Amino acid sequence: MGRIFISAAHGGRENGRIDPGAIAGGTTEAREMILLRDLIVTELRGRNWQVLSVPDDLSARGTINWINARANSRDVALEIQTDAAPNPSVRGATVFFIGNNAERRTNADLLLLALIRRVPQLPNRGTRPDTSISTGGLAFCRQTSIAALVMAVGFLTSPEDRRLLQTRRRDFAVGIAEGLISWSRVIDPSGTPSEPEYPSINININGKNYPNRGILVSGSAYMPTDLADELQVDLSKGSLGRVTYQGATYVKAVDLRSLGVSVGWDSATRTLNLKSASANQEINEIMGSGRASEVQLHIFLRSKNESGSVQFPDIPSLYIEEARIEGVNHDIAFCQMCLETDFLRFSGNIKPQQNNFAGLGTVEGGSETATFESARIGVRAHIQHLKAYASSDPLSQEVVDPRFRFVTRGVAPIVEQLSGRWSADRNYGAKILAIVRQLYQSAGL
Repeated sequence: MGRIFISAAHGGRENGRIDPGAIAGGTTEAREMILLRDLIVTELRGRNWQVLSVPDDLSARGTINWINARANSRDVALEIQTDAAPNPSVRGATVFFIGNNAERRTNADLLLLALIRRVPQLPNRGTRPDTSISTGGLAFCRQTSIAALVMAVGFLTSPEDRRLLQTRRRDFAVGIAEGLISWSRVIDPSGTPSEPEYPSINININGKNYPNRGILVSGSAYMPTDLADELQVDLSKGSLGRVTYQGATYVKAVDLRSLGVSVGWDSATRTLNLKSASANQEINEIMGSGRASEVQLHIFLRSKNESGSVQFPDIPSLYIEEARIEGVNHDIAFCQMCLETDFLRFSGNIKPQQNNFAGLGTVEGGSETATFESARIGVRAHIQHLKAYASSDPLSQEVVDPRFRFVTRGVAPIVEQLSGRWSADRNYGAKILAIVRQLYQSAGL
């Protein structure tokens, strides 16, 4: 069976320094491609394909040498990267192939279409010969000894492409993995892997036994994906190991912890015990996973203010995304925003154009309130300020909250403890919880 080599562009040492690639939106091309590469590798191995991940510390020349030293004629190689442009409106994915090679162009088409099928919101810029770029060619396409392509998965400089990549990373990985499998089968038609046999296990969710059976893979328990609704989790939001077995897809149980699921194992009965975040978490705990979906947040906001989401149409998704990054309960953060802004009416001193959804002050303090460059940054600052109160864990992103360092870390892990701290109002926490309960009632949660 032919193998698949995959390289994340940049990240290695070039000219004596680490090459970050493009830099935009508080992240780097190297970081984003490593995260994506790791998910692609997981997806391919879950489908029983042999995949070799190129070490991250190699230079561009070292990457090609590493592949050439290990490759045979049935293998394929892909390098993933992002594009960059001065104009942030420039978007879309491209696959580059060696010029004047019709076969490789067909391979590139396979790969690109597989990605677009999974992420249709990503513009398709078509496949292009490497001779179309300013340098006249790509070393990875021309000097790698096996069939090789370079995929630009979008523009890091485009806020839209960057958001897609960061929030739907697994969809990108699945699409690319499916394209790689199709390409590998073209190169080596006999290379379809044989399916192993996995022992079955019992599954208990929130105290209820289910007829659906899980499997054991190399000693790790896996749950069928059709039980996701029982756990009230969105499997597209996590970096989850997956395998396909006998026509069904399974996710690695221990990875569900990243979605707030409690995971246990009873060896005597060979039972995987799972407890959903909603069953685990109290309504007033700031750190944790929210229950409401993006649609449910939209509906609730419109029920309180018909025009509330006109100026900020992405506000529910921003709260879900930013809260998930820091491990904050997005339900609480969103409802606090509703309280602070009067459901986006901004009836107080803060103006909509400040993108300040939580009444955050400036470094100087006093009566001045902070202003943020975008709605996302404003939401991020809010989430960071909540995390400062609720947890002593470090932030996952660069600090944008102007008063983060002034908070005594971890002093208020539950909403009620924000009273007298975030606000002088002794009923401040109770008011937030009242809105949370209204949200849950509205959503049927």
